[in-house]
Amino acid sequence: MPVAYAPGYGLRQSSGAREAPAASSAPERRKRRPHSQTLPRISLPLLRWFTWYSRRYVRRHFHSVRVSRSGMPPASKLPLVIYSNHASWWDALVCLVLKDAFFPDRTAFAPIDAAMLERYRMFRRLGFFGVEQRTRRGAIQFLRTAETVLRSPRHLLAVTPQGRFTDVRERPVRFEAGLGHLAARVQHALFVPFVLEYVFWEERLPEILVRFGESVAVRREHAMVFEPAYWTKLFEEKLAAAQDALAAESQRREPGDFQRILRGGAGQGGIYDWWRAFTAKLRGETFNREHGCK
Repeated sequence: MPVAYAPGYGLRQSSGAREAPAASSAPERRKRRPHSQTLPRISLPLLRWFTWYSRRYVRRHFHSVRVSRSGMPPASKLPLVIYSNHASWWDALVCLVLKDAFFPDRTAFAPIDAAMLERYRMFRRLGFFGVEQRTRRGAIQFLRTAETVLRSPRHLLAVTPQGRFTDVRERPVRFEAGLGHLAARVQHALFVPFVLEYVFWEERLPEILVRFGESVAVRREHAMVFEPAYWTKLFEEKLAAAQDALAAESQRREPGDFQRILRGGAGQGGIYDWWRAFTAKLRGETFNREHGCK
């Protein structure tokens, strides 16, 4: 399964990456408009089928997908950059489910390793665009295509800027440089942190917990003042804060803190559930496979 990412290879990160920069020469460097890139041509029938398949597959392997009620996605008419942690192989399927639930009217695009896209060419028709890894040309490919995506308010760009699978407890959060460079070039877009955890609560199958963090609206006048390193640091902090908030909610194990958007399997199956159903019938009760995590 291809996984989206935000490449930073070939982009230099200054030694002062953790400080908000001065505005000295940034406007001069960014006067030239970038070249447009051709976006992938998405097949709507294929996308609908793969979204249906993703929902079905996630439902089979998880008890539910739950979104924090205190961390719901923003309502905005701006182009969106959704940047997330990269917890597991499941992320791409879960993101398709969430995109269908919260952003059905948006067209989503995501970068992927160009070599992998050559192996799985079908994913071009789902909105993935290839980017060479660890090359300056790949970094330029990403920035130009991402800027083209963000010229439409109906578009959504999804990236995993850590660039690798990362445990949700890893601190400090560190990004590749690509997302910060993108923020320093966009005209106007909303950058939204998005975090996932895969946890076990009461059921045999795990829960998928999701939270959207504090958004940052980046306008051209901001981009011309602040250096890429400033944006990288800011976005790292926003993602870490969202992860910490979701971890606290996960530890509370309170289903009421979440809105369930997908219900999957429940119960243990086999003789255990047969016995539970039998004893419930003897008591005159309706058998419920769930163990309390409604």
